[in-house]
Amino acid sequence: MVRVHIEPPDGSELPAARLRMAVREACRNEGIGGAEVSLIFLRDPPIRELNRSWLDHDWVPDVLTFPLHGEGEAPFGDIYVGIDQALRQAREAGVSFEEELVRLAVHGVLHLLGYDHPEEPDERESSPHFRIQEELVRRVMEAPVEDEEKAS
Repeated sequence: MVRVHIEPPDGSELPAARLRMAVREACRNEGIGGAEVSLIFLRDPPIRELNRSWLDHDWVPDVLTFPLHGEGEAPFGDIYVGIDQALRQAREAGVSFEEELVRLAVHGVLHLLGYDHPEEPDERESSPHFRIQEELVRRVMEAPVEDEEKAS
């Protein structure tokens, strides 16, 4: 079973059912039947501070992934999503906020499962990480939203 915990910032409404579906679909796609993932959504100041204190990067990221499982153990970890950054990126890309949140959740899960990508933008989009990510986003966004009762 893939357990997904969602922590929105300051009572914000999030598409929780679709986000859970995204995490589960990413795990299912990689043959993972058991995992525990927390999606924690942060505003700009706290996610920037997290990026600065843990990775020594002084900017607002869109997603930070912290695997907490050991080699050979079921995937377990925290994925921090910059909710303000996600909104900016959605506007820039001309996609819905919900789609961008799904994209970032999938992106974080793929990192949790060991995927990485080049940092150069022209190389990044052709990487396996991004090709798989975009296929998963398309599938999740086209699928009907699962009933929360069945998905839990």
